Amino acid sequence: MKSSPATKRDESEACMNEKVYSRLAEHLDGLPDGFPPSGTGADLRLLEMLFSPQEAGLAVHLTLERESAAAIAARAGLPPGIAQQRLDEMAQKGLILSVQDADGSLTYQAAPFVVGIYEFQVNNLSLDLLHALREYWSTTIDRPPVETIPQMRTIPIHESIDPHLETMTYEQVNEIVAAHTRFAVAPCICRRGAHLVGKGCDAPEESCLIFGDWAEFYARTGRGRQIDRSEMLALIARADAANLVLRPSNSQDVAFICCCCGCCCGGLVGLKRHPRPADVVASAFIASLAPEVCQACFTCLERCQMQALVRDDGGVMLKVERCIGCGLCVSTCPSGALTLVRKPESSQTRVPATMEDTWQRISQAQNSRMGN
Repeated sequence: MKSSPATKRDESEACMNEKVYSRLAEHLDGLPDGFPPSGTGADLRLLEMLFSPQEAGLAVHLTLERESAAAIAARAGLPPGIAQQRLDEMAQKGLILSVQDADGSLTYQAAPFVVGIYEFQVNNLSLDLLHALREYWSTTIDRPPVETIPQMRTIPIHESIDPHLETMTYEQVNEIVAAHTRFAVAPCICRRGAHLVGKGCDAPEESCLIFGDWAEFYARTGRGRQIDRSEMLALIARADAANLVLRPSNSQDVAFICCCCGCCCGGLVGLKRHPRPADVVASAFIASLAPEVCQACFTCLERCQMQALVRDDGGVMLKVERCIGCGLCVSTCPSGALTLVRKPESSQTRVPATMEDTWQRISQAQNSRMGN
């Protein structure tokens, strides 16, 4: 039986769509943290939920460099007006990152799947999308990490740092806030996803702290609300009270700070599963315990998200190999038995200047490892 012309057109269109989504998947896999193939088609099904074929075709022409719509249009072979409209729609959907300059002009750049597209779906998260995400991630869970340079690091709450300890401004949360003028806060997509399936904890959902250009993007596209400096400091204090770990972008000019719990937040859950989190986390500090001063109140056991502190013969034992230097145990230790100390220089990683610099360094390392 011969196929009808309409059937042939549908088959041809489906084939073309599969090719454009395959190109997009390959493009995303070349960005920081990658987007590895699932081997089951789950990766392409997920992209089909997020991108239209036209959006997928345009997305592969974006890079980690901020560019005008005209420059991207020329590379994609599109009329500038059509490219501009499509890019604005993609930014609104959280498929790319756009930045509005002081003169009102917009520039656009590719966003990695994580940190980026996934987090930008916080307003679009549904059970169908969540199931598609989990189906995809279940196929890649055993894949070795792509990153040699992490996208995120851990910093302590301000009260945990001894004032006599030498620190950099980007290691102190209060100094990070003081260095910025634009702020936004958004819901944590990890916690929102857990709540969507009836799980998760009672930690505050609105706890994704955004700074600078990223704050402008979040506020303009409606995925976060603009706040002032005093509310930002209040939200940080609330995060400390809720035992949340501060995990900023791995950049001196901080783009965001995730306030993570060990039950909902993927990054921290992954660290928690590692036998030696201290060896893989980017952090300048580590806890130190003076057992002879410990009052055995065990407050630190409740505060620690990494199970780095355990009961031991009526007191507390610190497993330094599990400590990520968040300082949650230090800020509420009544006797001062717990303090933060700086890691040896050899155990610290250099913090790039901006998030874009971090992404570029990760991409260069990935390409070098793949022989590109």
